[in-house]
Amino acid sequence: MHETMLAQNIASAIRAEADKQEGKPVGAKITCGFLSAVNDELLSEAFGYICKGTSLEGMKLYIEHRPMRGVCSRCKKEFNVELSNSKCVSCGSDDFELLPEAPVILEEIEFEAAKNNENKSR
Repeated sequence: MHETMLAQNIASAIRAEADKQEGKPVGAKITCGFLSAVNDELLSEAFGYICKGTSLEGMKLYIEHRPMRGVCSRCKKEFNVELSNSKCVSCGSDDFELLPEAPVILEEIEFEAAKNNENKSR
């Protein structure tokens, strides 16, 4: 259910940008946090279903998960948190706080090649 609503929002944003660009979108990239509740397969299927029979049909959706981030309590440096070795990469301390999870963001939209053979993207 969550993925269907997310797919609808992504499709709406792509349609709005396609209207502005006056182009046909062929691909889009979204990013989200590593621990987000986004199921890539379900989101891709929902997106394909929502786009069927529209100007977005056949678009490819690329999903990239951003790593978890933490800030060390000792040296105050931010770092990517690895589940297998959850220590500060600068000082080795295991005393850190997780930073807020990366939100779901529509990063870019790829359009069909324009007449002058350039791709438009946002």
